[in-house]
Amino acid sequence: YNEYKSYLSCSYMNQEAESFIDKNCTWNKLPNNVKLSFGNSHREWEKAVLEFNIKNQRRWKSSIVRHVQKDEKRYYQDLIEFSRTHLMLYPYHLSDVMVKGLRVTPFAYYTRMMEHVMDLERSYDCLPNFTAADGLRLLGIGRNQYIDMMNQSRNKRFFRRVPPSTLLPSKPVPLAIVERYWTAHIGLVTEDDIKMCSTEEKALIDLLIDTGGTRLGTVDRNVALSLYSRGLIYLLVPVNDDDLISVPPLENFVMNRVIGDYFETLLYKIFVSIDEHTKVADLAAILEIDLELVKNAISMYIRLGFAKKKNVGKMEVHDSWGSNVPEKGALLDDMSDFAAPLEREASNDIFDSKEPPVIDKIALLKQPSVEGYTKRIAFLFDSTLTAFLMMGNLSPGLKTHAVTMFEVGKLSDESLDSLLTELDKITGYTAEGEAKRYFDHALTLRDTIQFLRYNAKVDPHGVGVGVDLIRCESLNSLDTPTCSRVLNKNYHLLISMAPLSNEVRTVSDNSPYHLGPPVPEVNSVWFKLWIYKVSGCGPVSFLFAKGTRLHHLPPELYPYQRLMITTWGHESTIVNTSNVLMALNEALTHSPVLLQAYSRHSNAEIVYVTFPLEVNGEADGEDDNTTLSLHRHPAVEKLAQSVDLTHSCGYITFLNTLTCTSDRQDESPPLPAGSVEVESYEDWSLLDLYFGLPLFSATVNQHTSRLLLEHGLTAEENLEELKRNNTLLVSSLMGFIAESQVVPGPDDEENGASAASPDPFLCQMTPGQTEVPVPLPTRNLFFDGSELRELFV
Repeated sequence: YNEYKSYLSCSYMNQEAESFIDKNCTWNKLPNNVKLSFGNSHREWEKAVLEFNIKNQRRWKSSIVRHVQKDEKRYYQDLIEFSRTHLMLYPYHLSDVMVKGLRVTPFAYYTRMMEHVMDLERSYDCLPNFTAADGLRLLGIGRNQYIDMMNQSRNKRFFRRVPPSTLLPSKPVPLAIVERYWTAHIGLVTEDDIKMCSTEEKALIDLLIDTGGTRLGTVDRNVALSLYSRGLIYLLVPVNDDDLISVPPLENFVMNRVIGDYFETLLYKIFVSIDEHTKVADLAAILEIDLELVKNAISMYIRLGFAKKKNVGKMEVHDSWGSNVPEKGALLDDMSDFAAPLEREASNDIFDSKEPPVIDKIALLKQPSVEGYTKRIAFLFDSTLTAFLMMGNLSPGLKTHAVTMFEVGKLSDESLDSLLTELDKITGYTAEGEAKRYFDHALTLRDTIQFLRYNAKVDPHGVGVGVDLIRCESLNSLDTPTCSRVLNKNYHLLISMAPLSNEVRTVSDNSPYHLGPPVPEVNSVWFKLWIYKVSGCGPVSFLFAKGTRLHHLPPELYPYQRLMITTWGHESTIVNTSNVLMALNEALTHSPVLLQAYSRHSNAEIVYVTFPLEVNGEADGEDDNTTLSLHRHPAVEKLAQSVDLTHSCGYITFLNTLTCTSDRQDESPPLPAGSVEVESYEDWSLLDLYFGLPLFSATVNQHTSRLLLEHGLTAEENLEELKRNNTLLVSSLMGFIAESQVVPGPDDEENGASAASPDPFLCQMTPGQTEVPVPLPTRNLFFDGSELRELFV
């Protein structure tokens, strides 16, 4: 292992070279450009082959690596050592080799890993999420137990540390999850092991040797688990091509960190893509991933208790397993199929009653089963929402759902009843300050789910379907074609929450239909400047390119007491003008920054204009000559010529920098413009525009939801019109970005313009994302409230 350690940690291969290794291409069959990337060195190619196979835990016999490393045992020793030192999951798919050949059981593997981590005095957080979860399952060591062991280890006796090996368990903890369809296989059993076995254990060992393996349910459960705890047998979780897999809310998931190895990346990709109506073979075809890799990942989910089979069915079992019944949960997994008729009736009248719809579970069981599978509605959210649900300490059960939404990246319709029950528990609580934001988002999420779910008026086909919650960042782990295939298979309508974080890359495909940002650039600073330009309205704004340095604030900002500062790809913050210069120059060393006027006094007044725009002027107070409605603001009318505000939903934010409001008024949720009267349009400027259903305010959410229904936004003809209009919007926005991205020439540089080129490593990209990032600005821009132009500093 030491011979290869240096290049395993530092060598680099491009994706093209890895694809040829994955296909087991020999050196003679490689294209010349790939050979050139290895310096035309056959030796370097062999090193790369060995590195790739060890990092990806490939089987020796079925890989080209057998021609590079002739010693099979040495190869597997290097593989298990590399996996352990890099804190990877135990290679269960190689159990036959690891247990039989090397006698490295999962328990021994994680024991050595934990001992190594403790020797280095590393934090428990260094363990990757899935590795920590598997270690907890086998060793019973979680965060608190690890901290206790580290404290005991540091407690020196006779001036020596207590060896970590003496603190670790000597045998695995009893397995919390063991299913009868799992299979048992013989490990490495010596004569000394046989002498220590009972008659029943010897009989089971003989059976496994004769048959090569058998289902756990057909043998004595206690005898099998006794042999497993001593490492004499190993357990496999079989996954078939036609299996259906469901993912319930996560229990015992450890949220530490991700390391990005091949298997962890695969686990997260499948997490967000899997659903209980798609067969395993079909899922592999959709993702265009090798079927065996998909089965390995699903097997790991089931082993950890993060997923379960739906179609196990009945089987003959040993008396020690109980009665001859289907696997746990198999009978009730399809209860969601009965839910549609009753929930649809309840959701259609959501605005006619203040009480949430109640679903009678007993009545659901009497409904006939729905044949086939109907495409659903997907509600897209970002990590901000899951953070609010977790940080708010709102409900113990709610945190489990929040962890599932974040880690799995999806909460399916089958789990929403449980989520709604948890959200209902916090209805009677009150909170102030930051905690109030958490409560508001949680309750508005509940209202949104009840509004969308099984509501025939929302469904484009007028039927009423279920709703899945999907995290945008998890979709970013899929390449664009794969993401499109996954979404098109399961959904016919996407609806985004608003606002989505600036760090999120939104779905950019036209299919399925999407009520939300049409392209990622709409969720960036570029879109803000573009709407200011086309409307001729907005606060005084400066976009500074990365690397710019300011010696003083622009004079246009002197009258303002507070400013809004937005670093690229992050949320805006409000700062005092007196403190902004140092923070601004610090931020400009690593990111472009948008600096905007916010308030001439301590607080500014904000009002939200929801759209689609109201068509009845009387409802907005236009008959009163002394009052005006902001949704008729000249900037909105100009904006409507370039942005479709009729066939989409969302809200526009208006800012009044002159009004001095009290702290209490500034913190309360502003009302939609339809119920707010203003005396002059001149005092109000356009701040931003967001597409989707807002979650930050129940009032704005309900107003937007009502407009969505009244205008029939989810009708297919409306969605087709929105698709056409969004194409025009995207074309105009991309043209604006291209115009603003002209790299300054030498003359411009002499005048002080930034010559920095776009840096993809600072753009809005998530780990593993391969799409072209949102481009960074290459020159400074200034919007004076009516016109956008280049700024020389």
